[in-house]
Amino acid sequence: MITIENLNVYFNKGTPDENHALKNINLTINKGDFITVIGSNGAGKSTLYNAISGTIFPTSGHIYLDDEKREITFDKEYKRARYIGRIFQNPLLGTAGKMSLEDNMMICSKKGWKGLTISLNNKTRRNFKEQLERLDMGLENRLNDNVSQFSGGQRQALTLLMAVMSKPKLLLLDEHTAALDPTNADIIMRLTRDFAKEYGLTVMMITHNMKHALEYGNRLLMMDGGEIIMDVSGAEKNNLTMDDIVERFRQIKKKDLANDQMVLQTN
Repeated sequence: MITIENLNVYFNKGTPDENHALKNINLTINKGDFITVIGSNGAGKSTLYNAISGTIFPTSGHIYLDDEKREITFDKEYKRARYIGRIFQNPLLGTAGKMSLEDNMMICSKKGWKGLTISLNNKTRRNFKEQLERLDMGLENRLNDNVSQFSGGQRQALTLLMAVMSKPKLLLLDEHTAALDPTNADIIMRLTRDFAKEYGLTVMMITHNMKHALEYGNRLLMMDGGEIIMDVSGAEKNNLTMDDIVERFRQIKKKDLANDQMVLQTN
């Protein structure tokens, strides 16, 4: 569904501050995949998302969409937004706080129902209420309230629902529960799993919660130093334990320390 070939991203290339943020990434994201993505800060996770969504362009390499491999490597972000959704850690980023709930949902509907003219009438409002009832947060009774009045958990749940309604080919979740309290985080994760299953979504989810990384999805990626160092799925992923993940991180740190010492010895 998304094919990434030999993708490299440099920042400040050719300067003393050069950073090789993504190193020869090769990745196939299959339709229906739910991929959890883990790695320490600076591993390249968000840079990979930025390259997929068009926020940044790669230095080299290619990104293709769908089976016919239509190249989208240098498509602008607003063009990719038609088929790639993204939810960020900050619950305030996914909705327009100064607009009413029904206006937010209208904007989402116009994006999702391509080629159709959507009008705000009683039928549309009934549909919105039916969708909102699934969140079990009482938002179906607050269509005229400005979204700024909602809690962080309510806004993130609404962002998730709106992303699903827009029918993306790929949904990128960028630590979308990290800013929430445990109760709301569990609600958002349950909704994420339910929506992904019901709508056959293709999902990538960055998380620092190892429990979530193991419990959710059919596939797990680990990144370090701009590279994908683990890609497991099926029985191999199901058999992973928290200790396995911790041990892999420990090996990475030992390797990084050894490399640092080698650099110091050669200087």
